[in-house]
Amino acid sequence: MRKTKIIAIEGIDGGGKSLQKDLLTRTLTGWGYTVAEKSFPEYDSFFGRQIGALLKGEPLRADQVDSRSMCLWYALDRWQSFRDFRDGEADFLLLNRYVASNAVYQSVREIDLGMEDNWEWVHSLEHGQLGLPEPDLYLLLDVDPDAAQKNVDKKGERQYIGEGKRDVYEAQAGLLRRARARYLSIAQRQPEFAIISCMENGRLDSPQAIASRMIGELVRRGLVRPKRSPQ
Repeated sequence: MRKTKIIAIEGIDGGGKSLQKDLLTRTLTGWGYTVAEKSFPEYDSFFGRQIGALLKGEPLRADQVDSRSMCLWYALDRWQSFRDFRDGEADFLLLNRYVASNAVYQSVREIDLGMEDNWEWVHSLEHGQLGLPEPDLYLLLDVDPDAAQKNVDKKGERQYIGEGKRDVYEAQAGLLRRARARYLSIAQRQPEFAIISCMENGRLDSPQAIASRMIGELVRRGLVRPKRSPQ
């Protein structure tokens, strides 16, 4: 039995995944758990640098590359990262994006319109062929695409693209809406997913309220015991 519990935080761009990962880390460490983190893609890795160039559109555009080829870049970035994973070194490993992101985003681009759900193929690639560990839980942050787009446009400079710029995926009209629908379709049939509502009365709820729902889901599934004494 695996000792480290793996929690993947998923959702469309601009949904607050990085912030919620940090808040979940703070809660878990406050309860005495040890926590490791990874965020994908890892833009300083060999494969991550290729992904960054594709998202920037130099020399090829990611939104013009066939779906399965793009899936391979993202999958290999995770495979390279997990070569240093040692089960039991931390109580929890929190992931900002994981396999579900690959399945979603490489199936809802304009070039993919009409394409069937590719969850099974991506799952087989990353877990079956590359041997990446299955997460104990996917926490899917469900955000209205219009609210998420506003957050995307507020992003500062990122490692692979300049400040105030959209990458080639972010620039596609309707992509966030299609991505949300695909995420929900997968989550509603996969038991390892929990959908975390991030909206209240048509607006993004407070980060603290969303964080509370996330930790509540971990408690409900028996993955944590609240107010654990420090080790």
